Amino acid sequence: MAKAVSIGLLSMVAVAGLAPVAQAAEPGGGDIKVALQQIPGLTIVKEDPAPAGFRFFELNYTQPADHRHPQAGTFQQRFTLLHRDFAAPTVAYTSGYNVSTVPNRSEPTQIVDGNQLSMEYRYFLPSRPNPENWSQQLTIWQAAADEHRAVQAFKAIYPGKWLATGGSKGGMTATYFRRFFPNDVNGTIPYVAPNEVVQDGSYNRFLARVGDDPACRDNLKALQRDTLRRRAELGAIATADAAKKGYTFSIVGSVDESLEIAVIDSYFAFWQYQKQADCATVPKAGAPADQIYAWFEKVESLNTYADQEVSPFIPYYYQAAVQLNAPEAYDSYLRDLLRYPGADAPRTFVPKSIKVPPFQPFAMADIDWWVKTQGSQFLFVYGANDPWGAEPFVPSRHDSSRYFVAGGNHGSRIAQLPADQAATATATVRRWAGLPATPAGPSFRLNMVGFPQFDADLSMVGQPRL
Repeated sequence: MAKAVSIGLLSMVAVAGLAPVAQAAEPGGGDIKVALQQIPGLTIVKEDPAPAGFRFFELNYTQPADHRHPQAGTFQQRFTLLHRDFAAPTVAYTSGYNVSTVPNRSEPTQIVDGNQLSMEYRYFLPSRPNPENWSQQLTIWQAAADEHRAVQAFKAIYPGKWLATGGSKGGMTATYFRRFFPNDVNGTIPYVAPNEVVQDGSYNRFLARVGDDPACRDNLKALQRDTLRRRAELGAIATADAAKKGYTFSIVGSVDESLEIAVIDSYFAFWQYQKQADCATVPKAGAPADQIYAWFEKVESLNTYADQEVSPFIPYYYQAAVQLNAPEAYDSYLRDLLRYPGADAPRTFVPKSIKVPPFQPFAMADIDWWVKTQGSQFLFVYGANDPWGAEPFVPSRHDSSRYFVAGGNHGSRIAQLPADQAATATATVRRWAGLPATPAGPSFRLNMVGFPQFDADLSMVGQPRL
């Protein structure tokens, strides 16, 4: 869609008796594929089918392995682009993990009916430099610089308003991006984004009182204790299942250690992705082993920490151990049954071949302080029952806000808020995108036909808690 020439300019042309001024040409002559081919360092891998009215591309973009030393080599970072209109707002989205190659629209993209540029976080395969230099290249600043460089490049074809968003680690990523490059976008909407400044017991205090039913919490804890007492019986099922799937356990050490950590995590994981109503599905202590194993498969597989399950997330565990921090294990009521106390920590899930530097406490402290005092145009969304919201970001008073979905879990979103709050939040997002508070036509439809249901953290469903 070409930009309209202003009425004032047309009047001036008419008075002067000159020919009308030509409208500004769209990038690539109006063809998004041609426009993409004109961005230096960008490669179109392929164009995939997309819902009507959109075009969807898988892309590679050449990035410096180290933005502080761009001469030190490059790597190919995966992106996808869902294109609707050159004049529409554009949303920069990341899960904080791998990029999905299936066309989807985050909730802010739906709200503004815009384009969506989605990126893969560095070091998640295949977006990894070679040779690897984890300590210098895998930092929150380097990842923010990736997003900054990409957004600036794509502004050549999308000159309108920009927003940034993501869920969970993606929400953290969107926040860090804004902290280091505050002028790149017009608004940031982080979903269920943990703010793990310091291990001060906040997560354990939250887990001790989460939900509306103390009996549910008690049943979960009783099941955990029963499982650990019956670890030989449940472990035999886990071992057979692992053998069937070809799983190995060289990173954590054994099936038994994986089982123990998964049992500890299951309480957190239940509240992360299940709902209050799912309390009724929790098996009673003493239930048949196959019934208990099936429940864990739904909530937190006892083989969650097999090499094949952990390996895709090693970059996350590394960052959690070095900069991001992680919740303390909620296991005091299990201590008498533990064989590997202290193992439920990020460093356990990083192979010994990767050197992990000491934790950097200043990294999250800096982000926390900046968001509270300097950050602007932030809209945070949390689930009231989601453990990851135990230590939420506190936004400043600079055109920023925070919402909690009552009873919400790690998939909480604006559409689940009470109607008045959802309307206010939606109007804020649209204002940042340069749009009226409510859409003028029928094009605004959340969860539009042809796209998968939005989840704030699609990449991590069924994956390790950390």
